[in-house]
Amino acid sequence: MSEIFIGIDVGGTNVKIGLFDSELKMICKTSITTEADMGPEVVINNMAQAAKELLTEAGFSLQDIVWVGIGTPGPAKYSEGIIIKSTNMPKFKNVPICKMLNERLGAPVVYDNDANVACWGEYAVGAGKGVKDIVFFTLGTGIGGGIVSNGELVHGCDENGAELGHMIIYPNGRSCNCGQKGCVEAYASADSTARRATEAIEAGAESSLKQVLDEKGKITSKDIYGHLAKGDKLAKEITDGTAEALAITCINMLHTTEPKRIIFTGGMIAAGDVLLNRIKDFFNEHIWTLKKETVEICFAMLGEDTGIIGAAALARHAKQQGKLK
Repeated sequence: MSEIFIGIDVGGTNVKIGLFDSELKMICKTSITTEADMGPEVVINNMAQAAKELLTEAGFSLQDIVWVGIGTPGPAKYSEGIIIKSTNMPKFKNVPICKMLNERLGAPVVYDNDANVACWGEYAVGAGKGVKDIVFFTLGTGIGGGIVSNGELVHGCDENGAELGHMIIYPNGRSCNCGQKGCVEAYASADSTARRATEAIEAGAESSLKQVLDEKGKITSKDIYGHLAKGDKLAKEITDGTAEALAITCINMLHTTEPKRIIFTGGMIAAGDVLLNRIKDFFNEHIWTLKKETVEICFAMLGEDTGIIGAAALARHAKQQGKLK
C-alpha cells in the first residue's frame, strides 16, 4: 500500500488540497471554492469530496491515505481538533473538524492554525530546514506568525500562542484591529503600511503617491515600494517605518526564543532586498552590544504551496512522533 499524506489549507475564499508521498514530494494538488457561508457540513463535505477525486485522478484510493493535515485561520482547540471561531468563516463555531474529516476520509487528522502550518512547512522543507529553532512571520493584510523551538511548534497553555503580529512594540501607539494599541501589525502589515502612507498624504505630505491615491482611490504597499524605487521621500519614510517595526519585533523574538532563523513570507516580500536589507539594518542598529548574534533573517522559500506542504508535513511529524492512533 502506498503511504499518502494529504495536506489541506483552508482559506476564506479557497481550500487548497495536495497529495504528498512520505518524502513530502507533491504528487498533485487542487483548489476549490470554500463556500464558507454554506456552513461546516457543506464545506467539509466539499473538501473531502475534492480529496477523493484527487486521489482517484492520481491512481490512489482511500485506503492509501494514512494521515491528513489541515490548517485554518482563527482560534481553536487544536489538541481536540475543534475550530472555536473563524473570522473568515462566521458559521464555524465549535466545529469538530478533525472528527468530521476522519469520518469522511477514514484517516486520522492533525490540525493547527494556518500560520503555524505554514511555519512548519518552511521548517520541514523550506527556509528553516536543517535547524531546530525558527520564528516565522506572514506579512499580508495582517501579520501572522509561528515559532518552532527545539523542533516543536510553540502553542501555549490555551493552544493559541505565537500571535506575533499582536506584540506591542509602541505602547499607546496606533490602534490595531485586535483592540490593542501599538501592535506590530498596526505598523508593518501590507494594509497598515498603505494606511500610514494614505494618512500622511491626507495630512498634507508631498509625495508622488498622491497621484495614485487620487486616481485609484487607494494606495497599496506595492505602490509604495514602487515609488520608493523612484526616490519618493514619503515612500522612504513609510517603508523605513515598516522595516524598523519588523526589526524591533525580530529583536524581541531573538531574546525570547533565540531562533537560528527568522523567516518572512507573504505578499510584502515581493519588495525583495529593499525590504529585507532595511530590516537587517534596523536590527543591527537596535540590537544589544553584549554579544554578536548569529541569527539569520531571510525570506521563505515555499511560495503559494506553503500551506498544503506544511499541513502534510505536520501529519507526517505526528505520525513519526506517535501522536495519532
